[in-house]
Amino acid sequence: MISPRLRTAMLIGLTALAPACKSKGAANTHQGEEAKEPEPFGRLTIEELEAKMKARDAGQLKLAVFDNNVRERFDKGHIPSAKWVKFDKVTAADLPADKDTTLVFYCSNEH
Repeated sequence: MISPRLRTAMLIGLTALAPACKSKGAANTHQGEEAKEPEPFGRLTIEELEAKMKARDAGQLKLAVFDNNVRERFDKGHIPSAKWVKFDKVTAADLPADKDTTLVFYCSNEH
């Protein structure tokens, strides 16, 4: 469970990246509608992230959470199990090897 303090202080902007290996293809469409590619980035609510973390803990979802606030803010408090990454220095070595893992990055910046 994420504490109310962390909710307020750290989860203003929560962004999730879709797993890198999801197949690209037509979404469910009706006749005459153009197929649209799913948006690769999205936003999660705190409750949605909590649900994903519970699914991960139950072995039902591959999920990695990254905090890209400044290090001092991360040291003061972060989501349990979150890994700190410098926002402008993320490399492939920072990410899970399993390409089916859902990646969630968050910071306290609204943008």
